[in-house]
Amino acid sequence: MSAPIVQGWCPGAHRPMMSGDGLVVRVRPRLARLDAQQAIGLCELAERFGNGTIDLTNRANLQLRGVKETDHQSLLAALSSLNLLDAEPGIEIRRNILVSPLFEAGDLTARLTQELIQRLAELPDLPAKFGFAIDTGSERLLADDSADIRLELGSGGLILRADGAETGRAVSEAQAIDLMIALAQWFAQTHTTETRRMARTVATYGLPSEWQGSAPGPIGVPLQPGACVQGTLYGAAFGQLPARQLHLLIENSNATALRVTPWRLFLLEGGAAIPALDFVTDGTDPLRTTDACPGAPYCPQAQVETRGVARALAARVAGSLHVSGCAKGCARMGPADVTLVGNSGRFDLVKQGRAGDEPCQRGLTEETLMTMDFT
Repeated sequence: MSAPIVQGWCPGAHRPMMSGDGLVVRVRPRLARLDAQQAIGLCELAERFGNGTIDLTNRANLQLRGVKETDHQSLLAALSSLNLLDAEPGIEIRRNILVSPLFEAGDLTARLTQELIQRLAELPDLPAKFGFAIDTGSERLLADDSADIRLELGSGGLILRADGAETGRAVSEAQAIDLMIALAQWFAQTHTTETRRMARTVATYGLPSEWQGSAPGPIGVPLQPGACVQGTLYGAAFGQLPARQLHLLIENSNATALRVTPWRLFLLEGGAAIPALDFVTDGTDPLRTTDACPGAPYCPQAQVETRGVARALAARVAGSLHVSGCAKGCARMGPADVTLVGNSGRFDLVKQGRAGDEPCQRGLTEETLMTMDFT
């Protein structure tokens, strides 16, 4: 099996990525939120220009797949009319911001995020995947998600923390974004091509003491599908949102907005909890702990079909399951109890590991998998 190609960058709207079924066009929602009109409009664009689905990524972005190159400019114009596009491509690239989804309009999380968005042009040149997290609720919800610089609450108030550092710097709201930009400048002056993320730079070169000293607050319980103060949470198997069904769910629930998360969950703001057969509504559903990339033929590097296999095996695997089309393991960076990796039309089995780890069994057929005991 040839080594998979690691792109080193993520698709955007202005700079899409070619996949096996056409262009992948990424939309980065501001404040992790689309109002109902924008969300329904994006569903319509997924059907008009894409393959009829919207991907919810582990960076809380939304992607249209299967877009023809000849349709790209028309799609950009339509996204712009929905106010879902940055006019300046350089700003879009910098807008890698995770937002804790349970914010209230005008609260600390919303204010900090809006200020950061307004000041993105002040950031130095950063690696393509460098990102920020605004996690300033009473409990941290984004602690395990990818971000290089974090704003969080500690016991004494707001702190700014470099990823990879156990403690951060106490800051006021007025100075928080100034110092976030300053920390990004320190990283830009310090990192190398081998240390392109904050945690690795901190581990390699250390972090000046001025950026340390204040401990972050407690980590919250992971969110689950169901009602919450802001509306109703629904799960998306494999992060895949069928556009027509999402459109209907938004309308029928009377939701005022769609909020996205990095956990294959989306929140319908103000939406009633109604039946949704195309989405995950039970936190014990095994699909909640199952990851699968698009697989063949949608990804040119995938060597097997993935999601049908994942659906068939989800209830039969105790613990987490990851079905990956190749050894890159894009759908899940961390280890899973059972990982199946595509290899020349068959599957290699890794237990308690990642897609790139050494398998304990090789060359398994789909038929063999359906009869195996994974305990």
